[in-house]
Amino acid sequence: MEAIEVSAEDAGQRLDQWLAAQVGTRSKAQRMVKMGLVLVDGKVAQAAKIPVALGQQISFELPPSLPERAVAVEHPLDVVYEDESIILVNKPRGVVTHPSPGHNEDSLVNYLLHHTELTKQGGIRPGIVHRIDKDTSGLLVIAKNDEAQELLAEQFREHSIERRYLALVWGEMVQPLGMIDQPIGRHPKERKKFAVRQGGKRAVTHWRRIKSYRKLTLIECRLETGRTHQIRVHLAHLGHPLVGDPLYGRYRDLSRIYGSEIISALKSFKGQALHATSLGLIHPATSEEVYFEVPPPEELAHLIRLLDEDNGEG
Repeated sequence: MEAIEVSAEDAGQRLDQWLAAQVGTRSKAQRMVKMGLVLVDGKVAQAAKIPVALGQQISFELPPSLPERAVAVEHPLDVVYEDESIILVNKPRGVVTHPSPGHNEDSLVNYLLHHTELTKQGGIRPGIVHRIDKDTSGLLVIAKNDEAQELLAEQFREHSIERRYLALVWGEMVQPLGMIDQPIGRHPKERKKFAVRQGGKRAVTHWRRIKSYRKLTLIECRLETGRTHQIRVHLAHLGHPLVGDPLYGRYRDLSRIYGSEIISALKSFKGQALHATSLGLIHPATSEEVYFEVPPPEELAHLIRLLDEDNGEG
């Protein structure tokens, strides 16, 4: 990326205003900042509204082009519940939630559009009110009409939806439960990562220990907020990154502790050991409290069974 120096004439403008003059529109500029494609003096820009200063070096990448509307693609879906207002699916690991660069026709949205009609709101993200990472499995609720979209989005804004995740982490967590209240923002150097940092958005994760293993712990996480990579970043910040996490963790050699079967399962685990296991919400059509739960995928369940057997359980 070639850097452009801020002139005296442009100094004091908001970053998105300055950038819009380079790329065409402010909305495009804001999207680029949100995607981590803009660097100010070599550091990833954290906000679009910050003023630019004389002499600052600003560099940026143009975002990859995406279709205006998602296309329907036939693909199997694990539908947990469906009615005229909402659909809940158990997303497998390896599937992105909505179209994104490199995933124009292999996202969950593409598959949903072949299965049913969704609200027309959202462009390439119709009905999407929350997301889980590509390599996180588990429950997602999607709106099928505009009213459901608005009512679900309101619940997420108010943090009233109950979201629980099953997570297997490196290390032994001594306390039985805890809360992580640390702000999260874009990583200053690596645009694909996020980090606990001052000036980031408030992020709160509650956790409780389910089982202790040797140098591993199975926990449940409950989200109070829903920042990108929140659980992954928070647990790594505690020194207990998720097993299999390619961004925030690393493989730890436990071959002196466990036998070959467990070591093989740990080494071969693809993506982070994180599963969105339950959702509790107010149904947008009936106003009733509803609750849904799904078991972990077989790869994670198999690893947990092996660790339970090593603990003398089962």
